[in-house]
Amino acid sequence: MAGTAPPPLPLTPEEVRSFAESAGRVLGEIRRVVLGQEPVLREALLALIARGHVLLEGPPGTAKTLLVRALSRAMSLEFRRIQFTPDLMPSDITGVNVLSGLGEFTFRAGPLFADLVLADEINRAPAKTQAALLEAMEERGVTVDGTRYPMAPSFTVFATQNPIEFEGTYPLPEAELDRFLLKSTIGYPDAATEGGILEQVLTGFDAAESASFGITPVLDAGGLARLREGAKRVRVESALVQYVTAIVRTTRGAPVLTLGASPRASVALLKLAQAAALLDGRDYVIPDDVKELAPAVLRHRVILAPELELEGVTADAALATLIDRVEAPRA
Repeated sequence: MAGTAPPPLPLTPEEVRSFAESAGRVLGEIRRVVLGQEPVLREALLALIARGHVLLEGPPGTAKTLLVRALSRAMSLEFRRIQFTPDLMPSDITGVNVLSGLGEFTFRAGPLFADLVLADEINRAPAKTQAALLEAMEERGVTVDGTRYPMAPSFTVFATQNPIEFEGTYPLPEAELDRFLLKSTIGYPDAATEGGILEQVLTGFDAAESASFGITPVLDAGGLARLREGAKRVRVESALVQYVTAIVRTTRGAPVLTLGASPRASVALLKLAQAAALLDGRDYVIPDDVKELAPAVLRHRVILAPELELEGVTADAALATLIDRVEAPRA
């Protein structure tokens, strides 16, 4: 058919091994400073490879900022943090045109123009500022005074929110939540991990000083681009495509949910499964890749039935029941 793109070339064993080693080195460097959050580390790297944005939810002091700073350092990417507040204006994050001494307007880029952007407490910003962020996330560019400015190819938003404190916040609309590839939940570390954190501090580690991390850059923007292209070439058999589709579709019309996941969730789950296979040194997706990542892809895209929420049932618990009902294809 005219206009149809040719299928991607299959990955060679050497390429698979090289990509897996590159991604593994990044994980290894991050583990040096972020202790006890292995699933979150993996999800953050997979989202970056799958070219998607991440919503991080957890109480204060659980290494959300540290995770993104460590990731940027390990990959030689520019990091910027934006503290979202009720008085934050769209121009504060996108940038403005300023009048120069020559009587001409020059665009001064805002903090969104970086590789990894930490949107801290995103739900504290008003709707118009969230809309400006949404444009950058979805279109990978911003429009200022009628002129469009593209973001860097590595541009990725890591947004944080506190699951406990809701006073003075603006809940994220479903359309904005749907733009996040996945949502990672971060809890408190166990006793052994917390002891390890204190040992780090005693040896000179300071979460506010990236120079104290001891992280060696092991990748750059070009390496990330190659990882992304490699993930696109991971094979997905038709049975796995049907499995992804079935999992997402089972959230629609389920009595335990008042809102199911959109087709964008299917795309997100497929891309993340490809990235997971590559990270694990495979050129093909298996059912476990899909099942492992389904909760992170779906938990922020569905709405729990009110009566279940009153009973203390979580979205993750409801999703686990629904996912278990979907028969996985044989490997």
